[in-house]
Amino acid sequence: MNFIEQKRNDVLVEVINLARATLKEADDFKTILLKAIESGERKIVVDFSQCDFVDSTFLGGLVVSLKRMTAVGGDIRLIGFRPAVRSMFELTRMHKVFEAFNNLDDALTSFAK
Repeated sequence: MNFIEQKRNDVLVEVINLARATLKEADDFKTILLKAIESGERKIVVDFSQCDFVDSTFLGGLVVSLKRMTAVGGDIRLIGFRPAVRSMFELTRMHKVFEAFNNLDDALTSFAK
């Protein structure tokens, strides 16, 4: 299973259960997020803690999902950056677009503010 969904109260947690998140998985991931948003989810945390690498197409799917989410008044938060994933977010300046947290508890708490 490449993506694992968990529900924490009113927050959907999507765990990227991949060592490498690339073009091959990007469309599936984007579809999962967009369906969740269409189903009424307004708070999503994406967990990258299992992921050693993410490419730009995967990030593109995440950006499309964030745009859709903000259009309906919700937000997507990120957690679990390993060094190479953090570097990719910084290189693409996505760290300025997404709120990232050190752990799930911090991300969940951020929605309450």
